[in-house]
Amino acid sequence: MLTIIPDLHADLGRLDATLAKVSGPLGFLGDFIDAKDTGDDRAVLTRVRGLVDGGAKAIMGNHELNAVLFHRGLRDDTPDNRKQHHSFLDQIGERTPEAMEWTGWFLTLPLWLDLGGLRLAHACWSVPDIATVAARRPDGCLREEDLPEIGAESTPFGRAVKRIVSGPEATLPAGHFFVDGKGKVRREVRLAWWRSDAATYRAAALSVPDPLVIPDMALPEGIRAEIYPADAPPVLVGHYKMTGSPRVWGNAASLDYPATPCAYRWEGEGALMDRGLVLLG
Repeated sequence: MLTIIPDLHADLGRLDATLAKVSGPLGFLGDFIDAKDTGDDRAVLTRVRGLVDGGAKAIMGNHELNAVLFHRGLRDDTPDNRKQHHSFLDQIGERTPEAMEWTGWFLTLPLWLDLGGLRLAHACWSVPDIATVAARRPDGCLREEDLPEIGAESTPFGRAVKRIVSGPEATLPAGHFFVDGKGKVRREVRLAWWRSDAATYRAAALSVPDPLVIPDMALPEGIRAEIYPADAPPVLVGHYKMTGSPRVWGNAASLDYPATPCAYRWEGEGALMDRGLVLLG
């Protein structure tokens, strides 16, 4: 039995509400820091670290990885990156001893966990990417010497790490593009890799305001390999800021529903079911 808790983003109230509604062993899917507006990074981190020290499981999210890179000068110091990281910077500071202590702790969090009957990753369970990282880091935990190539995405190892915490993307066929919610023209699309029956760009596209602009063309074999097999063990992720009512998608699902927070109570079942969802609203 394990209750899986997705992205908290420095929301202490949400963490308190979750802990008040669930019991038993806990698992966290990362992204503990970086509130969209205001949050309490330090309090959330302190609470989660205490739970992990007491036996809870936790993995690294892309915000933790970004923070590790930023505070070591390996992530671009741009206004957008500072805006994303502002609540942590406001509370804990830039490259302060406390910032370096917390980002050092982030490196103790594995990129994935395989619990036998359940798999956890922040954004994507990619068999080839996990194999690439595990060949060097069997426990899934990164080390300081790995960071330059991750920040530069200059090697297969570095790119594999980024996909595990940020998810796969596919370049659209020549001549095709879409305009995202911020009005930016994009020629690469996020893949809803958990949709095991997705065989076309349109069916696999994620976070596209008008899916009909995505070509209804078959995915090439290389991209199709990113789609999670229907007969693989169940996997839970966060990351994707899902909308609507929480639900599971076959044997893989994102629990990141910011407007309708939820968790998932896993009791050993071999397939994810909507009845496992714990709604917090």
